[in-house]
Amino acid sequence: MDHDVIIVGGSYSGMAAGLQLLRARRRVLVIDAGERRNRFASHSHGFLTQDGTPPEVIAAKAREQLEAYPTLEWRETKATAARQIDGGFAIETEGGETVTARRLVLALGVSDALPEIEGLKERWGKHVFHCPYCHGYELNQGRIGVIAVGELSMHQGTMLPDWGDTTFLINGSFEPNHEQMQMLEQRGAKTETGKIVRISGEADVELEDGRVLNFDGLFVASQIAPSSPLAEQLGCDFEDSPIGRHITTNQMKETSVPFVFACGDAARMAGSIALAVGDGAQAGAGVHHSLMFR
Repeated sequence: MDHDVIIVGGSYSGMAAGLQLLRARRRVLVIDAGERRNRFASHSHGFLTQDGTPPEVIAAKAREQLEAYPTLEWRETKATAARQIDGGFAIETEGGETVTARRLVLALGVSDALPEIEGLKERWGKHVFHCPYCHGYELNQGRIGVIAVGELSMHQGTMLPDWGDTTFLINGSFEPNHEQMQMLEQRGAKTETGKIVRISGEADVELEDGRVLNFDGLFVASQIAPSSPLAEQLGCDFEDSPIGRHITTNQMKETSVPFVFACGDAARMAGSIALAVGDGAQAGAGVHHSLMFR
């Protein structure tokens, strides 16, 4: 085998897994295409000691620390295929290379599918967000719009009044029942039934009837899916959640395929840098234990 472990994905969870394994003096290859989920955001929040730091600064510092270990190899390319082989796994890269390892960590990250509203995608991570813990405080208790994508958006609609003056934009996505309307009212959220035409300015919502609602920030629940087909190629089990699919793992972050581990946003229902780092550290320890004792 070329390596003890191949980690596919060099963002926060992948690097956290790698750090544990490098400190155990294992030969680790990280394959990374350089597309972090939070690449659109200017600052990261909620990660202890790094609150307010640009995410690319956190990622660069983490990689610098990993590269201090002599058993690390890092390749900036895309992993295109994965398969089991005798004694381990083989990964094919975009350049046509095949690399092998005894263990595999899938830190694939996820892609976000957003509602088809003109102007929404362009503001993602800048004025349109999904996590109030990551971005709510910086709106300074201002005007917040929640764009509903269905009943699951009730969670955002009832949470966000803690961060500002909230309007729940139903946008024809579902019909709240009496109890749901009461919940929104009790939490202090206003409701708007007008159909959204486009998003303009920084976070202005243009409605079909010609009105323009001005907000300091917008929130919407994206639908997520792993950003690579490798887990499916290997036969890993998946779980469905209200916000999309994620890879099923046990407490040590091992998937349904023995010796394949998964961590980060692709392997949990909710994500942030802090959660991804903890998830990756657990995966790294799980991989090391499997190398020692199985």
